Amino acid sequence: MASNNNLDKLRDLQDILSQKIKLENDIQEIPKLLVAQEEMLTRLKKTFIEKNLDFEKVKSAEVELRNMLETAESTREKAEKNMDNISTQREYEALDKEIRDASEKEQQYRKELQQRERQLLELNEQLEQNNALIEQQEADLAKRRCEIETEVQEKQVQAEILITKEKEITSDLDTEVVFKFERIIRNKMGLGIVAIKGNVCMGCHMILPVQFANMVRHGQEFVFCPYCSRILFYEESNDGEEEFFNSEDSGSLSDLDEIDEDDLDDEEEEEEEKVNIDYEE
Repeated sequence: MASNNNLDKLRDLQDILSQKIKLENDIQEIPKLLVAQEEMLTRLKKTFIEKNLDFEKVKSAEVELRNMLETAESTREKAEKNMDNISTQREYEALDKEIRDASEKEQQYRKELQQRERQLLELNEQLEQNNALIEQQEADLAKRRCEIETEVQEKQVQAEILITKEKEITSDLDTEVVFKFERIIRNKMGLGIVAIKGNVCMGCHMILPVQFANMVRHGQEFVFCPYCSRILFYEESNDGEEEFFNSEDSGSLSDLDEIDEDDLDDEEEEEEEKVNIDYEE
């Protein structure tokens, strides 16, 4: 029976379900706030790894240059010592060329070594800065995770309280009506019970057959709008009955016979899909 008491319960239930659904959505959405921070941390770590690889390459090149410089210095010094033991012009020219070649290599290696040392200083500074950013980001992320975990737990407690209230209200209501009503609340943005004024649904503003409107007015059972699926209750129009009742446009109950339960379910599924698509976008 769609008594006034049951309608009042549905109104209370509507408020509870709306709050519960919002809390459930928040519980799912709140952790997603970490995604941006996590992505930033991932990028910082990737940059650190790349910079560290560059550092190691430059470091290897620096070590190789130092070895080459030592070899060039050793070659020059050895040739300079051998100058004291030469006896012919040909030997002199050969040693002189060897000394000049070694000296040129020394200058080249020193120049390249200085470049590598500057690169190492710059890369090391960048690594230190990057590492400091990583540590700061990890600390911020850990703090935010803790805050979110606390926030989620609080909302879960609130949701449990609402579930308890929901069970108290629905204990003597038809389970099928409650099930449909919750689906309507989810699909209709928290509005599952609306007035019918005259023979017009105030939820979708569709004109209903006069006989159908009379069923709602008599209140013998819960009546769902065949167009928007919301539960209807009768409300007197401020403009009077005649302003709303229009038997020419409203048709009759036979016009609604073709709308069966499957059609309503299909409509609700389409609404769910639409809501989900809008939500994802």
